[in-house]
Amino acid sequence: MKTDNPKKDIRKLIKRKDAFTIVELMAAIGTSTIVMLSAAMLVSSGWKGWNHAYNTANRESRLGAMDSMIALGAVGRKSNKMDYRLYEVESGTFTRVVPSADPEEILTGQAIEFRYWDEELSTDLMNPDVNATAYALFYIDNGFFKVDYGDYPPGAVDGAGHRNTGGDVKTVTLTDSVTSVAFSHTAKNMTGDGAGCVRMKLIITDPTDGQTKTTLAATLMRNTWPR
Repeated sequence: MKTDNPKKDIRKLIKRKDAFTIVELMAAIGTSTIVMLSAAMLVSSGWKGWNHAYNTANRESRLGAMDSMIALGAVGRKSNKMDYRLYEVESGTFTRVVPSADPEEILTGQAIEFRYWDEELSTDLMNPDVNATAYALFYIDNGFFKVDYGDYPPGAVDGAGHRNTGGDVKTVTLTDSVTSVAFSHTAKNMTGDGAGCVRMKLIITDPTDGQTKTTLAATLMRNTWPR
């Protein structure tokens, strides 16, 4: 409806153009809600993905396997490749693995005893009869993968095939939930010595999801000293 005042008519038109209808307002709110929900879903998805990746990378089985590999390599690299022991273990008894007539056969066992020097060189250590001053015995004990550190002599295993557990022996647990472990080397002579390389196959069952993880590692013994 027109009025006699053209200025009032213009103001009414301007007000109608600037105002929002209820439909337009609801549409705007709905669009904003969808955008915010989408952003929230993206943030939540990203957080879950990051959290899953972090847990996977840092789960106990993975860290335990890594600790085991590091410990094996650290000891093996400084050990005497002419004097170490591979054992089969049954009911807590350690029996040394010896080769048969074939010097190239693969020997396997459930425990390995490295012997190495953990002291500074001295006149006494230059004696050719001194081939090591310490040992490290890797083995499984009720699902735990452990290593004993002790003095050599006497070494890790006594004459009855039992672990030495004296006051000077330090036991370190590397990981738990271990299903099995196998050490191996290739015999190069009839005394059972290898070529300086020991391999390990460690199988761990992850307690969080029941999945098994197989860790393969090898260590090269660099030192040679006559027995």
